[in-house]
Amino acid sequence: MWILGWLGMASLCLGAAWAVPAKDRRKAEKPKADLALYENLDLDNYDLTLDNYGEILDLSNYEELYDYSDLAPKIEVGTLAPRSKDPETLPNLGATAETPKLQPPSTAGPIHPAPIPVQGLPSCLLCLCIGTSVYCDDANLEHIPALPPDTTYLYARFNRIGAVRAGDFTGLSTPGPGRGQAPSGARGINASAFVPLHLLPPLPTEKLKRIDLSSNSISWADVDAFRLLPSLQELILPENRLTALPELPHSIVRLDARLNRIPSAGLRPEAFRDLKQLQFLHLSDNQLDFIPAPLPESLRSLHLQNNNIQTMHEDTFCDSQDHSQVRRALEDIRLDGNPINLSLFPDAYFCLPRLPTGRFS
Repeated sequence: MWILGWLGMASLCLGAAWAVPAKDRRKAEKPKADLALYENLDLDNYDLTLDNYGEILDLSNYEELYDYSDLAPKIEVGTLAPRSKDPETLPNLGATAETPKLQPPSTAGPIHPAPIPVQGLPSCLLCLCIGTSVYCDDANLEHIPALPPDTTYLYARFNRIGAVRAGDFTGLSTPGPGRGQAPSGARGINASAFVPLHLLPPLPTEKLKRIDLSSNSISWADVDAFRLLPSLQELILPENRLTALPELPHSIVRLDARLNRIPSAGLRPEAFRDLKQLQFLHLSDNQLDFIPAPLPESLRSLHLQNNNIQTMHEDTFCDSQDHSQVRRALEDIRLDGNPINLSLFPDAYFCLPRLPTGRFS
């Protein structure tokens, strides 16, 4: 029996010996191979160069001598990343993207904007706006266009404008009553209907200084068409069809209304007396019957030629009660082209620096 036992033990040892992997056997053989390699080297005359590299080192068995398979990382195929526990980061598999619906092609033709009448266009499309000046000369206008609020000079010559209305300069004039206070004489109106002045938005700056409407067809103008323009200095209206002058602002310096049809009845009584800044008053080629006195002391030039003036008063230019009066500013008076004989009124010129131009015989 003991013989059978020894045989069994021997078979187990032989099986274990043969079970050793070939990899371990190669590792065990490496030192012996290394020693055999270095035994062939002449270490005393060792000089490794590119020329003798193949002679010194045998590259044919390089892969057998050096096995790097044990250094390769182990990759476990088929492993999945752990599922996220945050439900917000999980895709919503139940929701599906909606397919955009294509709109059927329209059978209607292109839509063209409605034509805008010439009179309804902004002034800077009809006219030329340069800075604060608006030039509307020869633009075939029948009305004064809406002006930008900062307009300083308006030129609308050689058009077909037939009238000047007070609303033509909306936003450029001084507001009427009702801005912060009730109009005078208003009765039965609740005071709360009027907004306090400090709560209202600021008014645009009144900058309009010159209006030139020469060579139009203006036959009439509203009484307040120009009176509410506090900065207006020059009003130029020659070659129109005016038969009356509207009320003027106190800021006016130059009024040119030549070549119209204005009779003396078309002027308000004492129309120029309170215009303390008026310097140039040109009303030639109209239908005046007398000189529009009294005239302000600021006047420098008075042109009344080619009218129907036949007489004058001694106080037309000078104060007959003050013989020391001198009007040095009024140097240019033209009365030529009128039927008046200036020699018949010698006491009417004593305060003037020079005699009027006209007929003295």
